[in-house]
Amino acid sequence: MTSLDDLPLRADLRGRSPYGAPQEPVPVALNVNENTHGIPEDVAHDIVRSVAASIIGLNRYPDREFTELRRDFAAYLGSDLTEQNIWAANGSNEILQQILQAFGGPGRSLLGFAPTYSMYPLLASGTGTRWIARDRQADFELAPEYVASVIAEEKPDVVVLCAPNNPTGTPLDLETISAAYDAAPGIVIVDEAYAEFSEPGEPSALELLDGRPRLIVSRTMSKAFAFAGARVGYLAADPAITDALRLVRLPYHLSALTQAAARAALRHADEMLAVVDDIRGQRKRIANGLADLGYTPYRSGSNFVFFGGVVDTASVFRQLFERGILIRDIGIPGHMRVTAGTETETTAFLEAMSALRS
Repeated sequence: MTSLDDLPLRADLRGRSPYGAPQEPVPVALNVNENTHGIPEDVAHDIVRSVAASIIGLNRYPDREFTELRRDFAAYLGSDLTEQNIWAANGSNEILQQILQAFGGPGRSLLGFAPTYSMYPLLASGTGTRWIARDRQADFELAPEYVASVIAEEKPDVVVLCAPNNPTGTPLDLETISAAYDAAPGIVIVDEAYAEFSEPGEPSALELLDGRPRLIVSRTMSKAFAFAGARVGYLAADPAITDALRLVRLPYHLSALTQAAARAALRHADEMLAVVDDIRGQRKRIANGLADLGYTPYRSGSNFVFFGGVVDTASVFRQLFERGILIRDIGIPGHMRVTAGTETETTAFLEAMSALRS
């Protein structure tokens, strides 16, 4: 049987592993930071109607510029944005890939602060961009002075800041983002995939866009909108950024079905996001419950909790799996990550963790 070793694969891809997380049919899946609450039934029906209506025109290519969707995203984000500031793609991973295709590539570099989203180095590799990983500070935090000094030392072409950070959940203040931008010679991406789960009143990097043409704020509908299966990501930036991404995007990359589904979901934004407060509450329950059991939960602005104090992560993962519960062993010794699910799912997880302690 033919293997990868038998194929003329690029040398820089040899020995690498694809991104992936266990996908097992368990009752309580809390390992990939999905919104486990699902889509409200009336919203689902409207999405189905919108997608069905778009099928009539599937013999034609979709709107290449997805203008109406970009206008809807601008209205959702506010901050005086227009469709000229917006770009969208099939998930925020494709957004990040397109950014690196335009601004990274051979001879250029991408800087991130580890531990962080594991797709960043994979996207860098896939675009021929050199990945630079620098450690985060104590408790996985980042201070403005530290970030600025690292950027000044490394001089990367692109900087990516995950805010809140995955897998640690660590929020990132605007002072740190401003310091990063001022120190960076090139593009600065703020990946706000989990922004809607931040505490009420927590500012977004969207507030910094004006006058910063090299700043990009990336978002997704996968998390708070419970739209992971639809694969819709988007960004806000200076219009010149969207012009650059037109140079690398595939023709008609957003299908008519995707555009219709996303627009329908955005029409119901308030209803789709109504569960966010509950998810924040479950996040707090998990953090408090784990602390009571002797673990060390870190502060989180996301829909998950990252915690330390695990003696044997592989054993905990296996024992939870045997109880029908899936969380994430992320490969950081002594640490694991769990999604804040429904009240029932959270209870099942905390009861199982308590049982493992007894």
